[in-house]
Amino acid sequence: MEKNRYIAAIVGTGRIGFSLGFDKKREQPASHTMALLKNKRINLIAAADTNEENLESWRKFVKKHHSKKEFTLAFPTSKELYENVTCLDIITVAVNEDHHLEECIKAIEYKPRLVILEKPVALNSEEAEKIRAKAKECGVPVMVNHERRFAKDYLSIVKMIEQIGDIQSVVGELDSGLRIYGEEFEKDGTYSLLHDGTHLVDIVQYLFHCELKQPSVSGIFKDEKSVVRNFSAHYSSVVSSYGTIPEVTIKMSGRSKFFEFRIEILGTLGKICIGNGFAELFLRKESKLYTGFYSLTKQKLKLPKKTGYFSGMVQNAVDFLDGESELVSPLEDAISDLRVLEEIKAKF
Repeated sequence: MEKNRYIAAIVGTGRIGFSLGFDKKREQPASHTMALLKNKRINLIAAADTNEENLESWRKFVKKHHSKKEFTLAFPTSKELYENVTCLDIITVAVNEDHHLEECIKAIEYKPRLVILEKPVALNSEEAEKIRAKAKECGVPVMVNHERRFAKDYLSIVKMIEQIGDIQSVVGELDSGLRIYGEEFEKDGTYSLLHDGTHLVDIVQYLFHCELKQPSVSGIFKDEKSVVRNFSAHYSSVVSSYGTIPEVTIKMSGRSKFFEFRIEILGTLGKICIGNGFAELFLRKESKLYTGFYSLTKQKLKLPKKTGYFSGMVQNAVDFLDGESELVSPLEDAISDLRVLEEIKAKF
């Protein structure tokens, strides 16, 4: 028996909402639109965006994707979308961070069966709590697109962790050329601690089922405009699903002339390194160099050709609506990530 399709709309047809789906270097689907269209259980019928050019490009593309029996609607505001479309099961909010609060609350008040919200939840935890309160009031579940929770390469290391013995330390590192933090960027969220740091904190808390609290922050470097460009946040005796981890470190650089996202997990029997486009496992073997010593030897890994990071998120939404799964990336976890970032920021 064929299952029913869920009717969806998207608010925001910019990069993450739509155009990253045309990036030939990225694993596809790489945008909300493309991921929704790819899932056979979802019928994406409408969008809203104040940018006329983006919206028209979206409308033309999605119209070609649909069969003759389906239709595509485009509106200059979400208000007009909700006034004219009355059958939505899923609403995806993919606008800039400074509009998350307003647009997510509008989507929740429409009372669809699910809201998918692009990360981070909001500019700060105070705004995020307003979203949580409205979601509770209206009985609308919200999932947040923390994509690495759905990526097969990151999920594959869970079994590897068992091979490296007791965990001694975890280091999450993000290097880029984007400013880490400056007070003047609070109003629109255009700083890396919020934009990229939310991914780093989220995947560490998710993989180890832990809460990062009360950091000591060192290595703070500020440029001539007092904008933070480097820091390291250290957490001691972190309680996790793998026992107590003596040290967890979150490091970020905003002075690097390259982009890197990586996590290194050091165990008593080996080490795991994973980041964008790679995963490595090192296990102890009898040393070829020194008698009576053991060295780390890189193991051969067979990783999935595609991680399914975006399509996996949308499939989780479908499974949730079918009553077959819990949300893998619920709103509550994403708010926890914001609080971690705010504790770090307070040390600057």
